Amino acid sequence: MPLKSASIISTFGTTAPGKAALKRAEILGENVAITRDLVNTPPSHLTPVTFTAQMKKIALTLGIKVEVLNEVQLKAKGYGGIVSVGQGSANPPRLLHLTYSPPKPKKRLAFVGKGITFDSGGYALKPALGMGDMKSDMSGAAAVVAATFAIAQLKLPIAIDTYACLAENMISGEATRPSDIITMLGGKTVEVLNPDAEGRMVMADGLVRAVNDGERNGGLDGLIDVATLTGAQVVALGTRTSAVMGNNEEFRTMFLEATGISGEAFWPMPLPDELKEALASASADLVNSNPAIRDGGMLIAGLFLREFVPNHVPWLHLDIAGPALTHKAHGYTPVGGTGIAVRSLVALAELEVS
Repeated sequence: MPLKSASIISTFGTTAPGKAALKRAEILGENVAITRDLVNTPPSHLTPVTFTAQMKKIALTLGIKVEVLNEVQLKAKGYGGIVSVGQGSANPPRLLHLTYSPPKPKKRLAFVGKGITFDSGGYALKPALGMGDMKSDMSGAAAVVAATFAIAQLKLPIAIDTYACLAENMISGEATRPSDIITMLGGKTVEVLNPDAEGRMVMADGLVRAVNDGERNGGLDGLIDVATLTGAQVVALGTRTSAVMGNNEEFRTMFLEATGISGEAFWPMPLPDELKEALASASADLVNSNPAIRDGGMLIAGLFLREFVPNHVPWLHLDIAGPALTHKAHGYTPVGGTGIAVRSLVALAELEVS
């Protein structure tokens, strides 16, 4: 006896909760797709300038305020990390700042994303095998921007300031050399021992800017950075599980609750103080990386970033190096950019205001 169609079709989608759930899924899908498309775009087409122009256009249609700092402004305002990474390229660096300000926000968060549109390694040149994947080194910036778009479309009552730290790490007569000393935003000095540890340099400037803006606006309830930061992340956790580190256990627990909602795989990792000696410099406040020390590379990178975040600001560092790009489809994830972290950042914002 054939089943009647009415007996197997759910009416959930016609209810108010059903319509809201479908709309949320549509918004998340659209913004994960934006992230994937950015990651998959060849670096000949996606530069700091074109990334900024494309995302600015979308942001303005959503009522999101946009600020862009060009290479001249970055240098004049003291963004030493972003400038030093981008100065070797014909494609100049940018800082893209998005502000979503809903009426009567319940909380205030800041997102910072690593936006290296191509990473040659600079004067620590990467091997040819796998260098093509370095078009994905802007996955963190893509994720935080797209998550901000989704939060605005969902009209969540949470204020968001987002900073995409954009540069291309290339080799030329202008490029940063090993042993150069860079003065970062905020005044800390960094000795560049490894020009291929460039992501933490741009991110440090972004973190300082986010903290400063947050203080001017009454303080941050949370600061999250997202970056394809270290090959050591892949060694530790593989290509499907990202790392989460931070300075606030309660905030990290909330984020891991959000990943349970989003379905994205993140694993908590420590920031051991005994590893800080790897950042010691005889000539500056710290080194960006010590090539002679290989153990704990993911954690040392997190400790470097922690130096630019005050203890009173709840902060999380997400290292998505392996999961940001895949060469093998799995589940609903196609080959190429995955859009990792977008869903979890949105779920975290929802938890913050629930």
